[in-house]
Amino acid sequence: MQTQKPTLVNVIAWTTLASGIVNLVWGLAASGTALATIVGIICTPLTILPTILGVFEIIYAAKLLSNPPQAVQPSTNIAIFEIACVLTGNVFAMVVGILSLVFYNDQIVRDYFATLNGTVPPAPVPVIPPVVPTPPAPPVEPIPYPIAEEEPDVPEVPTIPEPEAPETPEKPKRPRKMAKE
Repeated sequence: MQTQKPTLVNVIAWTTLASGIVNLVWGLAASGTALATIVGIICTPLTILPTILGVFEIIYAAKLLSNPPQAVQPSTNIAIFEIACVLTGNVFAMVVGILSLVFYNDQIVRDYFATLNGTVPPAPVPVIPPVVPTPPAPPVEPIPYPIAEEEPDVPEVPTIPEPEAPETPEKPKRPRKMAKE
């Protein structure tokens, strides 16, 4: 298990705590204002909702900030309700909710919550195939070809006769002159 919380988990915890305090104050102020009018009395249940959300945010932030850390899941429901607080006019809670959802999707935060809750899948073990000795190859036997006692009849390929060189004519013989005696 990790001994130190990732920075993003601390950011989620502190912003959720701040949003919880803001929602408590916002809800109480809205409820007090609503109770001042007759129409507001009918709307009071809607103004109490930020107060209730603020209580849940403070409890969740306290669990995230506790030492030693408690096993808690990422609370996307609280983040979604923080975003819905824009309906009551609380923009700060909406920003905190959006940031919390973004931070919950970070891989480091996911890994932290997984180790915190003990749901980390075991690291994949590389599978090494066993070494199986290969049997020696069987000896190669020559393929027997029929031995022909006579040469097979192979058609003769016609050859192109070489052009004969023209005979050079011999010098004509001259009759010998006889020597005079």
